[in-house]
Amino acid sequence: MNARSALFDLYGDHLRARGGTAPIASLVRLLSALDIAAPAVRTAVSRMVRQGWLTPVRLPAGPAYTLTPRAVRRLDEAAHRIYRHLGAWDGHWQLLVIERVRERARRDRLAAGLAYLGYARLDETTWIGPRPSPELDPLLDAEQVRAERFRSTYDGDARGLVARSWDLDGLGGAYERWLTEAHALVCDGAGSGADPAGGGDPADERAFAVRSRLVHEWRKFLFRDPGLPASLLPPEWPGTDAARFFDAEAARLLPGASRFVDRCLRAASPS
Repeated sequence: MNARSALFDLYGDHLRARGGTAPIASLVRLLSALDIAAPAVRTAVSRMVRQGWLTPVRLPAGPAYTLTPRAVRRLDEAAHRIYRHLGAWDGHWQLLVIERVRERARRDRLAAGLAYLGYARLDETTWIGPRPSPELDPLLDAEQVRAERFRSTYDGDARGLVARSWDLDGLGGAYERWLTEAHALVCDGAGSGADPAGGGDPADERAFAVRSRLVHEWRKFLFRDPGLPASLLPPEWPGTDAARFFDAEAARLLPGASRFVDRCLRAASPS
């Protein structure tokens, strides 16, 4: 886990609900529980400021960093997908016809961004997704690309459309591997050692570290899983068991992880 990814996870999983601002001292302490050194944290924070994800602010506790509106939108959208707060599918597809982009770097960025938002490519300029994304407009604006949009039904075999558009075999295999590794992570974390910094309950720090790694690995599915409706997925879909395990373990570990986060935030505040 690199420092930048860990910071995105930390802000999305804990700090967004606490106002989206944290002192740099707290960020360093929290990521030290994930074996990420202070210089790497500071470098990643500076990079996220340059990229428009964080803004420096001054708190009584000292230098701090808060989420930008762009980061709030990204983390809120990610949270809906991570915890599958997507609502029922209405049977309509979101169809995009993108203007042709000749510059390769911009074309690659656009393709990566659309895939992250859950769209699949039908041909060079046409993309399809199961749901609209609130991040679509910012992506198109950033790349200065126009798109025609349609809310469509499909007069054909919807399961076949899904199978042709997304790599379900690869995605299902990824869920099976994740579940095996997640079981091992939770079992290893249950018996790990003492609090290296001293003070507080070491079990809370372990809960934070295990949950952070669990969320980090689960978050990678944002780049692969578009949130397809269950009715269009293969029977005995591996993602169902994986999601059930993630939900149960994330909920079990949350109280201890939250106590550790709150303790680190309090430690940076002036007494």
